[in-house]
Amino acid sequence: MRRVSSQSPLAHPERRRFMQVAKAHGFTTAVLLASKGLLWSDQAVAQTAADEAARQKAASVSMILATEYKLGSYKGYPIMQEAFKENLQNATKGALYVRLYPAGQLGAGPALAQKVQAGTVHAAAVSLSNFSPFAPVVDVINIPFWCGDSQRFSNLTSSSVWNNEITPKVNARGYKPVFYYSVGPRTISRVRSSRTGPEIFRMPADLTGVKVRVPASEMLAQIYRLAGGTPTAIAWGETPAALKQGVADAIDISIGGFWAFGFMDIMGSVTLLSQVPDGQMFAANLAWFNNLPKAMQAQFDEAGELTLRQTWEQLPKALGQARSEMTALGAKFHLPTDAETQAWIEACGEQRPEWAPFKVKLAESTARFDELKAAANTAGKYKVVDYL
Repeated sequence: MRRVSSQSPLAHPERRRFMQVAKAHGFTTAVLLASKGLLWSDQAVAQTAADEAARQKAASVSMILATEYKLGSYKGYPIMQEAFKENLQNATKGALYVRLYPAGQLGAGPALAQKVQAGTVHAAAVSLSNFSPFAPVVDVINIPFWCGDSQRFSNLTSSSVWNNEITPKVNARGYKPVFYYSVGPRTISRVRSSRTGPEIFRMPADLTGVKVRVPASEMLAQIYRLAGGTPTAIAWGETPAALKQGVADAIDISIGGFWAFGFMDIMGSVTLLSQVPDGQMFAANLAWFNNLPKAMQAQFDEAGELTLRQTWEQLPKALGQARSEMTALGAKFHLPTDAETQAWIEACGEQRPEWAPFKVKLAESTARFDELKAAANTAGKYKVVDYL
């Protein structure tokens, strides 16, 4: 099945078949069949529909799980939504039935985070950048060059410091963090058609005069302002078209993000800078979770733990797949030298005084930020590799 935009789960005529199956047998049945490439098998449709109907009837709790990512995205972008559904149902021995809505069916970005907070969606996968308007404390990860690679991000978010200091603030906003993960570090990447700046961004000075697309994040905007670029806020859904039209010359998303969201033929070069993690989270509505039976809450957490381990295992495979396909389309990848990385750190790293107000705002004090930084640099319970 060919890959399409994340905002449409399937291409025509697959989408038409998907809608036919969904109308006849339910959306979740259609999702499962599409994820396995079985939409056109009448036998598979009948069997899956019967299995799902039996599961739903046997369950005591039904849950809505939503993401903005298309089915099969895990191949180049390690979002393990299909696995999470199965793990939840298996861990609860069928007492919990999960209705999965992928590909932005119930919203995307901040809108999806808001639905989880309101409880109209029970759980969702949301990037921490999109999550931060509702729980600002998580934005601390977007201070650059202290937890940019996935290993340090994992160390940090699985640490007692994070659990004791950050999680209660997330809980206070109505969320239950199920697990945190990264889809790889953010990059600094040049649009193929841009005529501004060098072919590959190697040093901060290369960003002079370069318009860098950023989300509505003052944190990310400051990184590229300090480096000498011109931050340009562009809504996510408008970004691919804006880059093609020359509204911006560069972008800082992860390799997997290029693969999953329609940037494959837009990027000319990708600098693997690892300044900030592309941090993500599966989060549930806290009140809904607290109303589950205690045994099911424990099983829910067990399913999250298993899915996180599967995510970390998939991460280097997904990044390798995305990189291979982008290379075939002509994109060039650059791993900065130690000297180049140090130049970026000196230009915009967390040690600069400009970041002190953000540390105080998000971590309550620079001393508390230093505790978080120490946790990021202390080996955690998971072994994580960004690139093979």
